[in-house]
Amino acid sequence: MHIAKEDIPVVLQVPGAIARQLDGFGEVPGLGSMAGEWFSLGAGTDIAPLLQGLEKDLCAAPHWGYLTSGELVITYADRAEEKIAGGSLFYWPPHHSVRVTEDAEVILFSPHAAHRAVVDHMAEKLGAAG
Repeated sequence: MHIAKEDIPVVLQVPGAIARQLDGFGEVPGLGSMAGEWFSLGAGTDIAPLLQGLEKDLCAAPHWGYLTSGELVITYADRAEEKIAGGSLFYWPPHHSVRVTEDAEVILFSPHAAHRAVVDHMAEKLGAAG
């Protein structure tokens, strides 16, 4: 399976951020159907306030991915931080938040149901139902 970025459905779009998500990138035992995702995020974006009200006020979905460009700071439940620069593969376990320090393009593979619930929660917080 393959798909161009522009053909991945937009599930959330606000100034400084576009989230694209498509289910059907395989199945993982215990996690269910996986989604292919492409996030375009502007510097200064911080999703922490949008995660308020979720379990531990953090994203509970695990992600595997590649940061094509830019720079992110990931904060984990124990408050540890990790800086990720463009050109890096990564794994983010459940219970994390993301802050963008340089405009970023992020490719993610995530359990669809778990991450869609997070994206829908953020959209509701923004009043921008996806």
